[in-house]
Amino acid sequence: MATKQINMGVLALQGAFLEHINMLTGIPEVTSVITVRTAEELNSVDALIIPGGESTAMALIAERCNMLEPLRAFVRAKPTWGTCAGMIMLADEATGAKKGGQQLLGGLDICVNRNQFGTQKESFETMLHLPEILGEELFSAVFIRAPVISQIKSDKVKVVGRLERQIGETKAETIVAVRQEHLFATAFHPELTRDNRLHQFFVSMALTYKQ
Repeated sequence: MATKQINMGVLALQGAFLEHINMLTGIPEVTSVITVRTAEELNSVDALIIPGGESTAMALIAERCNMLEPLRAFVRAKPTWGTCAGMIMLADEATGAKKGGQQLLGGLDICVNRNQFGTQKESFETMLHLPEILGEELFSAVFIRAPVISQIKSDKVKVVGRLERQIGETKAETIVAVRQEHLFATAFHPELTRDNRLHQFFVSMALTYKQ
């Protein structure tokens, strides 16, 4: 029986999209990985990663490129993974935004707090248990100006990762990874490690939703 294949997209309006492409390359089930900047490119993929970067800039560029509504429709229908800024974009609500707020894609029934850990100088790496995804094996998670999930707004949202220890004023057990049906979000940057297990997980997850 032939292995199911999938066409993956990485939103490439702003942020660390090349690192995600590198992580996806070589996963056997991935037929192709394309950078997504237009609605036409978005319509050609089965699943999407929204990378880390600057969520306000990402939203502004998406608005100028007439991509906000196509992206909103996509994330409500097809597998999407948001990392760091991508998690903010997927949230229904965000606090800590600049004056005037920012556009969000929504879809995830969560509220996030932007830049929870401060400036880039407060970046850190910590080991996490993600038992629903990786069993008992630890994952080394890189946090850069990262958000956290401050509120779960629906029982559809499944918590799959929490901080193992207190970081600054942010308490241990703070939520940093969730899944809601076909949506997946992490506050950290798996693409900045050499460990592609979360990318493999997302590919497997996306395949279960492929028509």
